[in-house]
Amino acid sequence: MSWGSELWDQFDNLEKHTQWGIEYVEKYTKFVKERSEIEISYAKQIRNLSKKYQPKKNSREEEESKYTFCRAFLTTLNELNDYAGQHEVIAENLTSQIITELSRYLQEIKSERKSHFHDGRKAQQHIESSWKQLESCKRRFERDCKEADRAQQYFEKMDADINVTKADVEKARQQAQMRHQMAADSKGDYSSYLQKFNQEQNEHYFTIIPNIFQKLQDMEEKRIERLGVCMQTFAEVDRQVLPIVGKCLDGMTKAAESIEPKTDSKQVVESYKSGFEPPGDVEFEDYGQAMKRTASETSLSNTREAKEKPAGKSKGKLWPFIKNKNKSPKQHKEPLSHRLNDFMTSKPKMHCLRSLRRGLSLKLITLNSHVRNLIEGSGPEDFSHLPPEQRRKKLQGKLDELNKDIQKEMDQRDALTKMKDVYVKNPQMGDPASVDPRLSEIGQNIEKLQFEVQKFEGWLAEVEERMPSKSDTHRRSGLYETQNNTTVGNNCAQDRESPDGSYTEEQNSETQVKANINPIPNPNPTSTTPEFDDEFDDEETLPTIGTCKALYPFEGHNEGTIAVAEGELLYVIEEDKGDGWTRVRRNEDEEGYVPTSYVEVFLETNAKGQW
Repeated sequence: MSWGSELWDQFDNLEKHTQWGIEYVEKYTKFVKERSEIEISYAKQIRNLSKKYQPKKNSREEEESKYTFCRAFLTTLNELNDYAGQHEVIAENLTSQIITELSRYLQEIKSERKSHFHDGRKAQQHIESSWKQLESCKRRFERDCKEADRAQQYFEKMDADINVTKADVEKARQQAQMRHQMAADSKGDYSSYLQKFNQEQNEHYFTIIPNIFQKLQDMEEKRIERLGVCMQTFAEVDRQVLPIVGKCLDGMTKAAESIEPKTDSKQVVESYKSGFEPPGDVEFEDYGQAMKRTASETSLSNTREAKEKPAGKSKGKLWPFIKNKNKSPKQHKEPLSHRLNDFMTSKPKMHCLRSLRRGLSLKLITLNSHVRNLIEGSGPEDFSHLPPEQRRKKLQGKLDELNKDIQKEMDQRDALTKMKDVYVKNPQMGDPASVDPRLSEIGQNIEKLQFEVQKFEGWLAEVEERMPSKSDTHRRSGLYETQNNTTVGNNCAQDRESPDGSYTEEQNSETQVKANINPIPNPNPTSTTPEFDDEFDDEETLPTIGTCKALYPFEGHNEGTIAVAEGELLYVIEEDKGDGWTRVRRNEDEEGYVPTSYVEVFLETNAKGQW
């Protein structure tokens, strides 16, 4: 169907239709632009989400990288970041392949449409002008014919009137002839112009307007075709990124499939295994022996007898995760005389002041430890602050790093040596002496690294020698089995205070156990009491409640702690109250706190501590 032949009289409607078509293209362009903005916004939000959940650059990142599910999540975040990049690609392609092209095309089609309708209006104006001229010729011809008829009638009237002179009749005749001539001329002009107008009108409606409408039809069809291509591109832009999006999703799926629960469970053991042995069996303590006391016995005599008796069976070390909330058994009623004797013979102590001093000392120890670790980094160079198993892993990791550094330096040395040989054989390529300073520097670096390796290997060997073996499971429970034959003399629970000031009932002993103690001098002695010790100068020396043996060396850098050597025997003057520290004494003037996990404590059950 041709617009020129079918719509020759619909010029105005075609003008409106083509304008609506251009506006529709503008509407579609706006739609694609908004879709592009949505893709950009979505990609930005996805990137921000991925960035938000990326592991932070700290020590925790190293811990998280050990677990398969953490690595899988990190891979998912990275794939999600690539996924966001594909949406950015969609936005870029929509902009370059559709929005930019349609914007340029709209300018072209608007200009083309304007030109076609300008030609159409010009043709319309021309045919309308010709029509007006034809109408003018027609009206003139009609007027001249009427004038000729009137002149003819006037002549005939004058000719029939006998009273009119011959001159007047002649004049009327001539006037009628002139009017007839003018009518004939007008008729000729009208006929000629009518023929011309019909020719122009035929050309207008069968040639000019059809050609213009055909151009408009072609323009409209091209517009529709161009819009269809853009719609195909709109879908193709998405389809082009689907393979990469599929790879991103495949990467996420593969990461999820790589999660190994058993491996992660094993990694928990590797990360937190301390290397210590579980505590042994807790020995039965016969509190019923206290009922055999006689009325003549006193706390003082019992204390003296207890000092002369051998030490009882050792008490098992408390489980590291259980706070010391154990209370002594319910006390049996005793005669009032026993209580009075105990009160009269015992020396009064300052419960609250001692508890306050212990609590503040331990808090200072913890605070100083945190501050020192923040200043020095993760701890001492030999990782002595860690449990044996974790220390071994850290040392082994450090050795691996040093060996890698040594290998890099050796590779550089080999490369420089080859370069020097080339220079020696071909002096024109370079001076062999120019390589010597770098070779010397690399040699020094290798010596330093090898020295570091030897140092860490020594520490590693020391740790591996000290780590307890599997066959030593019941070491602590059976080591001092020969000591439990001693009869419990005057075992009465006393009120003790925990480090935070709360009261607990716990057995105490003032028995001085004679042991072969050979202390190793502390190379870095530190103060064993905090700065506020002056407030308690009048406090008497605490009695010993047992002994302990150092399982591992402890340097005691923090204020309030004491340095001990491996295998050293010390007196225990305060048991661990759940804070992880035990108070010990080396001699009368040297005492402090040591980690409970670093010592093996042997509490006495045959002596009574006085508070």
